[in-house]
Amino acid sequence: MRKLNFIFHFSFYLICLLIVFILMSCKSQPQTLERLGIKEPEFDVVSIYILQADIVVTEFEAVIKVDNPNDFAMELFSITYELFGNNLLWAGGNVNNVLQIPANSSAETQFTFSMNFINMPRQLLDDVIAMRQVNYRFKGTAQVRPILPNVLVFPVDFDCSGLSEVKRR
Repeated sequence: MRKLNFIFHFSFYLICLLIVFILMSCKSQPQTLERLGIKEPEFDVVSIYILQADIVVTEFEAVIKVDNPNDFAMELFSITYELFGNNLLWAGGNVNNVLQIPANSSAETQFTFSMNFINMPRQLLDDVIAMRQVNYRFKGTAQVRPILPNVLVFPVDFDCSGLSEVKRR
C-alpha cells in the first residue's frame, strides 16, 4: 500500500512537472520588427543653424528629419546621438522630446548644441564662419513606438552622413 501511494504521488508530481514544461514551451516568442512588418524609420540632417556666435563658443541648432515608411504613425520618444562635422565630434547627448511621425510621411525636430572652437581645427571654424557646407555624420539610437495595439517601444540605430549648409537663424 505504501508503495502504491508513493507511485501515485510520484506520478502526479511528474505529470504536473510535464504540464509546467509544456506551458513554458508554448509561451509566445518575442516579436521582431520584421515579423510584425514594421520598417525602421530613417534619419537625416536637414540643416545646421548658428544661433549665437561668440569668439570661443558658438550655439547651434540642428534640424533632423525622420521618415516613417510604414502605414501607421510612430512616436519618437528619445534620441541618444553623436554629431560630427568634418569628421570631428561636435556634440553628443540625449534629446527627450516626443515627436509623432505620420504614416508614410516625415516629421522634423531640432536640438541645440554648443561648440568650443578652441578645441577645433581652424578649417572648421573658417567653414562655419563662411557658412559653407559641412560634411556631417549623425549617429546614435532612437527609442520608437509604432502606434499599434500591443507593440512596445523599440530601439533603432541610425547612422547617416552627408553635406549640410551652415545657416544663420
